Amino acid sequence: MNKPTEDSEREERIIMEIVVDAYDSEERAMGWYYYLDGKLVCPFTATCISKRRSSPLKVGATVEVVRMAPEEECESEMFVEVVWDDDMLAVPLIQLEAPDADEETQEAIADWHYWVEQGYEF
Repeated sequence: MNKPTEDSEREERIIMEIVVDAYDSEERAMGWYYYLDGKLVCPFTATCISKRRSSPLKVGATVEVVRMAPEEECESEMFVEVVWDDDMLAVPLIQLEAPDADEETQEAIADWHYWVEQGYEF
């Protein structure tokens, strides 16, 4: 993953809305969790854009995202729940993009991708 050029508008949103008043990794993780939980308009269709050994999704696969995974699943990275073989599966949000989702959802996903690609950590 290449580090993207710094985006001052996105940086401002992350600092002032997402991780504001977060003093440790747990608080930053929960800041991200509640930001995404409030911004993702579910359900929405997403496409897998990267392979992860811990996820069965293949690049190009299309899934229906139904909600954020439970808080305890998101302590080290953000996961969303998708419909998978008539069941639910938590997959890393970094694997997904949602070009047909509403603008707010797309922006929130892009914010998370930016955070990860910049190398920021909780």
